[in-house]
Order: sequence, then structure tokens, then C-alpha cells
Amino acid sequence: ATRSRAGAAGIEDLGSLERALGAADVVLSVCPPHGALALAREVAEHGFGGIYVDANAISPETARRVGRVVEKAGASFVDGGIIGPPPVEGGRSRMYLSGARSDEVAALFAGGNLQAVPLQGPPGAASALKACYAAWTKGATALLAAIRALAGHEGVEPALLEEWKLSQPELPKRSEAVTVQARKAWRWIGEMEEIAASFQAAGLPPGFHLAAAEVYRKLERFKDGGAPPALGEVTAAMRRGARRKASPGESRRRSAPREPQRRAHFKFGTAAKRLR
Repeated sequence: ATRSRAGAAGIEDLGSLERALGAADVVLSVCPPHGALALAREVAEHGFGGIYVDANAISPETARRVGRVVEKAGASFVDGGIIGPPPVEGGRSRMYLSGARSDEVAALFAGGNLQAVPLQGPPGAASALKACYAAWTKGATALLAAIRALAGHEGVEPALLEEWKLSQPELPKRSEAVTVQARKAWRWIGEMEEIAASFQAAGLPPGFHLAAAEVYRKLERFKDGGAPPALGEVTAAMRRGARRKASPGESRRRSAPREPQRRAHFKFGTAAKRLR
């Protein structure tokens, strides 16, 4: 799919990374987040000395690591963060840039559909902006999908939708956005993990987006599918592995008081062996 889209856009395939680097003054890295550092290392191994732009959805610290890798090999590093849909039309998508040569990179996109916006700040600033933006957009999509899955599991989904229509009228439709995004969910796992790392590095709780990563991990089965799945298929995939709801009788038995159990006592050495 990537090659066909590149061909349609008039991008020439030179057949190998070595040949491409030999012909390029600027490298623009856009790949799934988990591959960003590996690609930077591969480019560095070829001794690339031009401008390396990492526009991946990675944490500021990962961006700085990428920068150290390519700069050690002789390249200049520019950090990037893309916000918006594929730039088929102008005015809807932006690539924020940070680093000493951001203005040079921005000039390459002048007049195109992708607006390049240099930021004041060192490498890492563009990735930080992207992380903050996606923390809400993609994080909220995962949260709303999980809420729909929980409501369905507990049998209160119709009531929740009615309440949303009264008090949060935008949420019924927004909570269905995950159906359109399910086929791309596999790419968002790493992005949510990078956002979680960004929060943790700032002394903030990372759990919000680690949970979002787990939501998207449960949707990997929809990768490269045809038509978007129905919401019921998505929420069923999210609940896969969940415990069956207890019947009223089971609930009463579980809540009944139990006889206290004797606690086992182990010496530290014995416990350590058992944990290995």
C-alpha cells in the first residue's frame, strides 16, 4: 500500500536505502513509532551527512535519542510532529518542526498541501506538541470506546446513550469514531506508549495512555481490513478475555463472609526461590 501511494504521488523508488541516501540532501522519517530509532541507526550506519527530519509520533526523549544517533554520524537533526489527516487538501495538515535548521526544512514545503511550522525551541519541542495533541485525540477515542464496551457488558448502553443525548450530545457520535480508526489501531499502540513515556518523564501519571495502548492492542485483528468494522465487533474485541458476568446467585455467594484463612509464612530465602 505504501509503495502504491508513493508511486501515485510521483515519488521515485531507488531500490535501496543506500542509493536513496546517496541521492538525498534531506531524509524525512515517517514510520510507526516503534521503528523510529532503528531507522535512524540504519541511516547513521550509511554515514548520511544531510538533514535528518524525524516526523514520527515519538516522545521528546526518544526524539532527542534519534537526534544524538544521526548527529554522531554527521547529519543535522530536525524534530518534527505531524498533526492532521493525509495532506490531500491544503490547510488541514501541519508539520511542526524544531531544531536549528527547521526554517530550511519548512521552506521545502512552501506552496504544498502540508503546512510546515517552525517552532521556537530545541529538538523535542515538536514531538512534545504532537504528544500533547494526540494524548487527547487518540487517547479520548480509546477512552470512549472502552466506555461503550463497559456499558454494553453491563447492559446499560441504551441508557447511557440517552443520557449522553441529553447532557453530552456530541458523545454518541464521537464514541463511534473507533470503528473508522480500528484498522489503524496497530500503529497507535506504540504512539500511546510513547505518550505514556512523555507523561512519566514529566513526573505525571503514565497510566492513562498505557491503558489506551492496551485498548488499541486488542484491536490489532482489524489491521488492513476492508470496510470499517461495526461498533459491536470493536467492543467485542475489546472485551475478549473478560470474565463472564456473575448471576445474582453467584454474586450473593461471592459476597458471603468467608472463614479467615491461615496465612502462610515463609523465610525470605524460600519465598525468593518460589518467585524465581
